[in-house]
Formats: sequence, structure tokens, C-alpha cells
Amino acid sequence: DVQLQASGGGLVQPGGSLRISCSASGVVFDDYAIGWFRQAPGKEREAVACISANGYYTDYIGSVKGRFTISRDNAENTVALQMNNLKPEDTAVYYCALQYGRGYYCYYTPMNYWGKGTQVTVSS
Repeated sequence: DVQLQASGGGLVQPGGSLRISCSASGVVFDDYAIGWFRQAPGKEREAVACISANGYYTDYIGSVKGRFTISRDNAENTVALQMNNLKPEDTAVYYCALQYGRGYYCYYTPMNYWGKGTQVTVSS
């Protein structure tokens, strides 16, 4: 079975930093691009960032560009999202997801596997 486990969420003050991670099992990890998504209360889920299978290409939505960094460790089957200068509007449940493909780019749809989320709350 494919399992994706997100961790590292929590409560942080505005302007603070948090690093969330996602570990995968049951897949050949470097066959997949990876995306981070988030869903805030009362809002639709949105894409946040993605990274290609080999890690050379990354993409971010405009509201997190320059603040968030996505990275992956194919030897450890993990992906991380470093979040700096956090804002209250970053509060959401964050999900990682896998997309099959070893292409140069990463995309946000369609995703083959989804993990359970981790809560990130930015509040003073």
C-alpha cells in the first residue's frame, strides 16, 4: 500500500518559520513529482508548490514565492516544505501528493496519491 505521512505542523506566530515534511512508502519515490497543497477553513483546496521527480524543477504559487521552499530527498523518500515569514492567511491543513512521471516539470493535476494533512496555524 502507498502511504504518505505528513508531519511538522503546529502553531507559529506571524513572521515565524515552520518546516513540514512528508514521507512516502510503497512507491518508487523518484518516479513521482510531488506537490504540496493546502485547504483553509471554508475555502477550496489550493496548490502551494511542486517539485519534479529529480528535484531540478520547482514551482510556487505567487502568494508563497520567496517565502516557501520545497525540497526532496530521494534517498530518504521525503519531501519538505520550509515556510518562512508566515502570515495568518497561510493557516490551513497542508497535504502532500504524488504525481507519477519523471518529466522535467511538475504539475498540480492529476495527482495519483494523497497523504493525510498536517495543520499549520499562524496566529499571535
